[in-house]
Amino acid sequence: MQQIVNGVRASALQDVTWVRSWRSAMEGNCVEMAALPDGAVALRNSRDPDGPALIYTRAEIVAFLAGARDGDFDTVVE
Repeated sequence: MQQIVNGVRASALQDVTWVRSWRSAMEGNCVEMAALPDGAVALRNSRDPDGPALIYTRAEIVAFLAGARDGDFDTVVE
């Protein structure tokens, strides 16, 4: 299976479903995520859907989401 690297054009990721939070509404302030065939997760900016995608392992995303739920990143946006 081909390894997908950071910075790949998001539009080059075929057969993935991009998901965004319902909290983002229609304001265009969205980070979208897609599960990749190898178990990794891609993130892209919805304002630039053909731009670069960042690729993370499933474990990295699980850790990030747990930290977000715990409030670990609240000071970044305060």
